[in-house]
This record gives sequence, structure tokens and C-alpha cells, in this order.
Amino acid sequence: MELISGLPEDVARDCLIRVPYEKFAAVASVCKGWNSEIYSPEFHRRRRTTKHAQKILVTVQSKIDSEKTRTGLLAKASANPVYRLSVFEPETGIWSELPLGPELASGLPMFCQIAGVGYELVVLGGWDPESWKASNSVFIYNFLSAKWRRGADMPGGPRTFFACASDQNQTVYVAGGHDEEKNALKSALAYDVANDVWVALPDMSRERDECKAVFRRGALSVVGGYCTEMQGRFEKSAEVFDVATWKWGPVEEEFLDAAACPRTCVDGGDGAEGEMYMCRGGDVVVLRGDTWRRVAKVPSEIRNVACVGVWEETMFVIGSSGFGEPHMGFVLDLKNGAWAKVASPEEYTGHLQSSCILEI
Repeated sequence: MELISGLPEDVARDCLIRVPYEKFAAVASVCKGWNSEIYSPEFHRRRRTTKHAQKILVTVQSKIDSEKTRTGLLAKASANPVYRLSVFEPETGIWSELPLGPELASGLPMFCQIAGVGYELVVLGGWDPESWKASNSVFIYNFLSAKWRRGADMPGGPRTFFACASDQNQTVYVAGGHDEEKNALKSALAYDVANDVWVALPDMSRERDECKAVFRRGALSVVGGYCTEMQGRFEKSAEVFDVATWKWGPVEEEFLDAAACPRTCVDGGDGAEGEMYMCRGGDVVVLRGDTWRRVAKVPSEIRNVACVGVWEETMFVIGSSGFGEPHMGFVLDLKNGAWAKVASPEEYTGHLQSSCILEI
């Protein structure tokens, strides 16, 4: 059976790899041939090698009540936010919202973490939006089928403010955070998304609450955080887990050149292997080798940075001027240091908790 009547197979495949990601489910439902093609590993390989894969920024963002915004009640409404998944497409500037499954009908868990693995988005942990109880739940959205499924719960019970990172292909890593008794944790886990299997990693050398995880150079870097006794006084240290040897390296005590919340740390993206970026003290800084260097100033409109993403010599930053104020986005050209403001519809200016980048 021909993929597209009257066209050679290679030409038909060249047509299908140009399908926008949001149309995958519809295209796959047309016929068995298209379904097999969309779900085949070769389809995804061709899509990436031919530069037709789309990069998207997915964020956990609060919904905006336009009426409350107009009457000046935005800050008050922020006290009981409902979170959803917002999607930004850098190439088109389009914002959209992902549908939530039946189990998430009341909104995403507060303080949940998200990670992208292949063509799937993984939502981990957080507080139940109705009971505010910490959860170890896992939910997975598949961009090919446009459907949700429940994953195996994180072992070891609920944890909050943990670090989360993905190798983009198969595995999500979780490290640190704190348990229900507010005790900081040094345990770490690896989740095989396709096989729905959790595996315990060796413990880190120390407890790390509110740390940040970045996957780079084939290893998991866990940055900063603090132990139970420190209660919010962040460390400058980091430690790296080598996936190949299944071992943690020695603690790098002076990994950050200043103690700060590491939540804005991100890997350097395409074309910048081994680099790490973060926003700190009003500056964008980059780690090259063993040295942090200033790249640019954060736009003056942003005092609180909520989200940072890097891809193809471009940085995307979302933040606000203060509590209860609308969130806005800026794009930095890392080659020339020039910023450009992103047009954000009002409904996509709500408070942002976490984010990740997918290439699909």
C-alpha cells in the first residue's frame, strides 16, 4: 500500500516528516500506513536530521482570570492558582495549551516537575491541588497519540522540591528534595519511561533540598541545594553522577562562584556541549571550563526569573517584575547579546513554576 497515492515512498515520507507536532495524532489516525510511519524510529530520526523537528518550551503555568486581571485582583488570585501546561514555539511565536487528562482535571500538582523524553512529557510529584498533600505520582503525555497515561509512582514516598532532569531519549533522573517531615534528602532515582521502571541510584554524598539537576556530557550534574540544618542557605557545591560507571564523582565545593538558588541553571543546548547557563544577580552567566563568565544583563523588566531555556545559540527567559505581576518572555541572541521581547497573550502571563524543552 502506498503511503500517498501516486507518490514514490521517499517523496511521501518527505511530506510526512513536515507534519507539525500538534497534528501527529490526527495524521496517525488516517490509515495503518501513516500510523506505522509516524510511530517508527526512522520517522523521528529523519525528522531531526532534516531539521524538521520542532523545539518547544513547555511550562507549568497558572491560569489567568482575565476579569480579575482587569479589576486589579491578580495578586489576590495568585494565592490559589490553578496550573496548566503552556507551550511556546520559538520559531512561530505561537502559544498554546496542552489538554490535561481526567486525573488532572483539577489542574496540575503544585510544585510538580516536568521533563521531556523523546516524544513524551513526564509530570512528576508536586502537591495535590485540592488536598495540598505531597504526591509521588507520575503522569505521561504522549505527543504522538495526544493521550495521557499513569506511570509508576516514584519509590520512597512523596518528595518535594527535588531536582529533575532528562537525557532526552529514555531516562528521567530525580535527586534530592525533602520528605514529608521536611528532611532534606540525598537519595536519587532513575526512571525508564518506555519500560515504566524506577531504579535507585547510589545516594549523593550529602542532602540537597531545592537543588537543580542538569544532564550534560552524558552525566547528571546536581547543583546547589542545602541540608536540613541549613534551611534555605544554599551551597555553592555540586556533584556529578556518571551514567556509564554508575558512580558519583567527588563533590565540587566551589562549583558556583557565589551561593545562590540554582533553579535557573540549564545546559547549553545545541552547539554548546558542556556549557551551563544561569541567571544570577541580574546577570546571565555561563560556565565554560571551570569559570563562570558574564554574558549579558537580564532585561530590567524582569526582577524575578522563573524560567530559562537554551537552544541553538538562543536563550529564552521568562520572569516578572514582582509578586503577582504578569510574567513576560525575552529571547537573547547569545552571539551578539541582543534581547528581543516575546509577544505573550494575556492568558499566558501567569505565574510559572517549572519548564523543559522538547525536540519533537
